[in-house]
Amino acid sequence: MLSGRDIIPACAGDGSIASDTFHHERLLQTQGYNRVAGADEAGRGPLAGPVVAACVILPAHCDYTVFRDSKTLSPTRRAELRRQLAAIGAHIGVGIVSAQTIDAINILRASLEAMKLAYEDLARRHHHAPDFILVDGRFTIPAAIPQEALIKGDSRSASIAAASIVAKVQRDAIMDELHLHFPDYGFSRHKGYPTREHRTAIVRHGPCPEHRRTFRGVREFVR
Repeated sequence: MLSGRDIIPACAGDGSIASDTFHHERLLQTQGYNRVAGADEAGRGPLAGPVVAACVILPAHCDYTVFRDSKTLSPTRRAELRRQLAAIGAHIGVGIVSAQTIDAINILRASLEAMKLAYEDLARRHHHAPDFILVDGRFTIPAAIPQEALIKGDSRSASIAAASIVAKVQRDAIMDELHLHFPDYGFSRHKGYPTREHRTAIVRHGPCPEHRRTFRGVREFVR
Protein backbone atom coordinates (compact mmCIF):
# COMPACT_ATOMS: atom_id res chain seq x y z
CA MET A 1 0.00 0.00 0.00
CA LEU A 2 1.34 3.42 -0.91
CA SER A 3 1.89 6.07 1.69
CA GLY A 4 1.10 9.69 1.00
CA ARG A 5 4.57 10.50 2.27
CA ASP A 6 5.81 8.88 -0.94
CA ILE A 7 3.36 10.75 -3.14
CA ILE A 8 2.23 14.06 -1.67
CA PRO A 9 4.78 16.71 -0.71
CA ALA A 10 4.48 18.81 2.41
CA CYS A 11 2.47 22.00 2.15
CA ALA A 12 4.33 25.11 1.15
CA GLY A 13 5.48 27.28 3.97
CA ASP A 14 3.63 30.32 2.60
CA GLY A 15 0.26 28.57 3.00
CA SER A 16 -0.61 28.65 -0.70
CA ILE A 17 -1.11 24.89 -0.89
CA ALA A 18 -2.95 24.80 2.40
CA SER A 19 -5.51 27.25 1.03
CA ASP A 20 -6.10 25.11 -2.08
CA THR A 21 -8.41 22.33 -0.96
CA PHE A 22 -8.13 20.51 -4.29
CA HIS A 23 -4.33 20.45 -4.28
CA HIS A 24 -3.98 16.84 -3.14
CA GLU A 25 -6.55 15.57 -5.65
CA ARG A 26 -5.01 17.55 -8.51
CA LEU A 27 -1.49 16.40 -7.74
CA LEU A 28 -2.56 12.77 -7.55
CA GLN A 29 -4.31 13.11 -10.89
CA THR A 30 -1.05 14.29 -12.49
CA GLN A 31 0.52 11.10 -11.13
CA GLY A 32 -2.03 8.88 -12.84
CA TYR A 33 -4.71 8.57 -10.16
CA ASN A 34 -7.80 9.64 -12.07
CA ARG A 35 -10.46 8.63 -9.54
CA VAL A 36 -9.39 10.23 -6.28
CA ALA A 37 -11.92 9.92 -3.47
CA GLY A 38 -12.24 11.50 -0.07
CA ALA A 39 -13.51 9.50 2.91
CA ASP A 40 -14.80 10.73 6.27
CA GLU A 41 -17.17 9.69 9.03
CA ALA A 42 -19.76 11.25 11.30
CA GLY A 43 -20.69 10.01 14.74
CA ARG A 44 -17.57 9.00 16.65
CA GLY A 45 -18.49 11.02 19.73
CA PRO A 46 -22.19 10.32 20.36
CA LEU A 47 -23.50 7.98 23.03
CA ALA A 48 -26.09 6.47 20.69
CA GLY A 49 -26.69 5.54 17.09
CA PRO A 50 -24.41 4.29 14.33
CA VAL A 51 -21.23 5.72 12.93
CA VAL A 52 -21.80 6.73 9.31
CA ALA A 53 -19.11 7.24 6.67
CA ALA A 54 -19.07 8.49 3.11
CA CYS A 55 -16.65 8.18 0.21
CA VAL A 56 -16.91 10.85 -2.50
CA ILE A 57 -15.27 11.47 -5.87
CA LEU A 58 -15.82 15.06 -6.99
CA PRO A 59 -16.04 15.88 -10.70
CA ALA A 60 -12.72 17.32 -11.84
CA HIS A 61 -14.07 20.71 -12.90
CA CYS A 62 -16.65 21.36 -10.17
CA ASP A 63 -16.51 24.36 -7.85
CA TYR A 64 -14.76 22.49 -5.07
CA THR A 65 -14.45 25.62 -2.90
CA VAL A 66 -18.06 25.31 -1.67
CA PHE A 67 -17.36 21.98 0.04
CA ARG A 68 -16.07 22.60 3.55
CA ASP A 69 -15.87 20.72 6.83
CA SER A 70 -19.44 19.80 7.74
CA LYS A 71 -18.90 20.93 11.35
CA THR A 72 -18.58 24.53 10.12
CA LEU A 73 -21.90 24.44 8.23
CA SER A 74 -25.50 24.81 9.33
CA PRO A 75 -27.89 21.87 8.81
CA THR A 76 -29.62 23.82 6.05
CA ARG A 77 -26.36 24.48 4.23
CA ARG A 78 -25.27 20.84 4.59
CA ALA A 79 -28.55 19.70 3.06
CA GLU A 80 -28.12 22.17 0.18
CA LEU A 81 -24.61 20.92 -0.53
CA ARG A 82 -25.72 17.29 -0.34
CA ARG A 83 -28.27 18.03 -3.06
CA GLN A 84 -25.61 19.90 -5.04
CA LEU A 85 -23.31 16.86 -4.93
CA ALA A 86 -26.06 14.78 -6.52
CA ALA A 87 -26.77 17.48 -9.11
CA ILE A 88 -23.14 17.73 -10.29
CA GLY A 89 -22.81 13.97 -10.60
CA ALA A 90 -20.39 13.32 -7.75
CA HIS A 91 -19.80 9.62 -7.14
CA ILE A 92 -20.92 8.80 -3.61
CA GLY A 93 -20.87 5.74 -1.37
CA VAL A 94 -22.12 5.41 2.21
CA GLY A 95 -21.20 2.95 4.95
CA ILE A 96 -23.01 2.44 8.26
CA VAL A 97 -21.81 0.54 11.33
CA SER A 98 -24.33 -0.04 14.13
CA ALA A 99 -24.07 0.82 17.81
CA GLN A 100 -23.94 -2.90 18.58
CA THR A 101 -20.92 -3.39 16.32
CA ILE A 102 -19.25 -0.30 17.79
CA ASP A 103 -19.54 -1.95 21.20
CA ALA A 104 -18.11 -5.19 19.83
CA ILE A 105 -15.05 -3.82 18.00
CA ASN A 106 -14.53 -0.25 19.44
CA ILE A 107 -15.27 3.10 17.83
CA LEU A 108 -11.96 3.53 15.98
CA ARG A 109 -12.23 0.19 14.21
CA ALA A 110 -15.92 0.81 13.55
CA SER A 111 -15.17 4.20 11.98
CA LEU A 112 -12.54 2.71 9.68
CA GLU A 113 -14.88 -0.16 8.81
CA ALA A 114 -17.64 2.32 7.94
CA MET A 115 -15.27 4.12 5.57
CA LYS A 116 -14.32 0.80 3.98
CA LEU A 117 -18.01 0.01 3.49
CA ALA A 118 -18.50 3.47 1.95
CA TYR A 119 -15.64 2.84 -0.48
CA GLU A 120 -17.15 -0.51 -1.43
CA ASP A 121 -20.60 1.04 -1.82
CA LEU A 122 -19.21 3.70 -4.16
CA ALA A 123 -17.50 1.05 -6.29
CA ARG A 124 -20.69 -1.02 -6.43
CA ARG A 125 -22.97 1.90 -7.29
CA HIS A 126 -20.76 3.38 -9.98
CA HIS A 127 -19.10 0.20 -11.29
CA HIS A 128 -15.62 1.67 -10.80
CA ALA A 129 -13.65 1.79 -7.58
CA PRO A 130 -11.56 4.83 -6.65
CA ASP A 131 -7.89 4.36 -7.43
CA PHE A 132 -6.76 6.48 -4.48
CA ILE A 133 -8.47 7.53 -1.24
CA LEU A 134 -7.72 10.53 0.94
CA VAL A 135 -8.87 9.57 4.45
CA ASP A 136 -9.64 12.02 7.22
CA GLY A 137 -7.65 11.41 10.40
CA ARG A 138 -4.54 9.51 11.40
CA PHE A 139 -5.36 6.07 10.03
CA THR A 140 -6.04 4.55 6.63
CA ILE A 141 -8.93 2.18 6.03
CA PRO A 142 -8.59 -1.63 5.90
CA ALA A 143 -8.65 -1.92 2.11
CA ALA A 144 -6.03 -2.84 -0.48
CA ILE A 145 -6.03 0.50 -2.28
CA PRO A 146 -3.48 3.33 -2.34
CA GLN A 147 -4.51 5.88 0.28
CA GLU A 148 -3.27 8.61 2.56
CA ALA A 149 -4.50 9.68 5.99
CA LEU A 150 -4.74 13.45 6.34
CA ILE A 151 -5.04 14.94 9.82
CA LYS A 152 -7.78 17.60 9.70
CA GLY A 153 -8.42 16.39 6.19
CA ASP A 154 -11.93 17.84 6.12
CA SER A 155 -10.34 21.31 6.07
CA ARG A 156 -7.52 20.34 3.68
CA SER A 157 -9.30 18.34 1.00
CA ALA A 158 -12.56 19.26 -0.74
CA SER A 159 -13.22 15.58 -1.41
CA ILE A 160 -12.96 14.74 2.28
CA ALA A 161 -15.09 17.77 3.12
CA ALA A 162 -17.75 16.56 0.68
CA ALA A 163 -17.65 13.14 2.33
CA SER A 164 -18.05 14.76 5.75
CA ILE A 165 -21.17 16.55 4.51
CA VAL A 166 -22.72 13.38 3.09
CA ALA A 167 -21.94 11.40 6.24
CA LYS A 168 -23.33 14.07 8.57
CA VAL A 169 -26.56 14.54 6.59
CA GLN A 170 -27.11 10.77 6.45
CA ARG A 171 -26.43 10.26 10.15
CA ASP A 172 -28.66 13.13 11.20
CA ALA A 173 -31.49 11.61 9.17
CA ILE A 174 -30.96 8.28 10.93
CA MET A 175 -31.07 9.95 14.34
CA ASP A 176 -34.28 11.77 13.39
CA GLU A 177 -35.77 8.38 12.54
CA LEU A 178 -34.57 6.88 15.81
CA HIS A 179 -36.26 9.74 17.64
CA LEU A 180 -39.61 8.44 16.37
CA HIS A 181 -38.89 5.05 17.94
CA PHE A 182 -37.30 6.32 21.17
CA PRO A 183 -38.81 9.78 21.80
CA ASP A 184 -37.78 9.90 25.47
CA TYR A 185 -34.15 10.67 24.60
CA GLY A 186 -34.45 13.70 22.29
CA PHE A 187 -32.34 12.22 19.49
CA SER A 188 -33.74 14.65 16.92
CA ARG A 189 -32.29 17.56 18.90
CA HIS A 190 -28.83 16.38 19.95
CA LYS A 191 -28.30 13.50 17.46
CA GLY A 192 -27.03 11.24 20.24
CA TYR A 193 -24.24 13.50 21.48
CA PRO A 194 -23.67 13.70 25.25
CA THR A 195 -25.63 16.87 26.00
CA ARG A 196 -27.05 17.51 29.45
CA GLU A 197 -30.53 16.69 28.13
CA HIS A 198 -29.32 13.37 26.75
CA ARG A 199 -27.43 12.38 29.89
CA THR A 200 -30.43 13.22 32.04
CA ALA A 201 -32.66 11.05 29.85
CA ILE A 202 -30.28 8.10 30.20
CA VAL A 203 -30.29 8.45 33.99
CA ARG A 204 -34.08 8.63 34.01
CA HIS A 205 -34.94 5.94 31.46
CA GLY A 206 -31.81 3.82 31.19
CA PRO A 207 -30.18 3.06 27.83
CA CYS A 208 -32.29 2.13 24.81
CA PRO A 209 -31.22 -0.52 22.26
CA GLU A 210 -29.44 2.16 20.18
CA HIS A 211 -27.16 3.30 22.97
CA ARG A 212 -23.48 2.37 22.91
CA ARG A 213 -23.18 0.28 26.03
CA THR A 214 -19.39 0.45 26.26
CA PHE A 215 -19.33 4.27 26.31
CA ARG A 216 -18.91 6.19 29.54
CA GLY A 217 -22.21 7.85 30.32
CA VAL A 218 -24.10 4.76 29.17
CA ARG A 219 -22.31 1.74 30.63
CA GLU A 220 -22.96 2.93 34.18
CA PHE A 221 -26.70 2.56 33.60
CA VAL A 222 -26.81 -0.79 31.81
CA ARG A 223 -28.92 -3.13 33.90
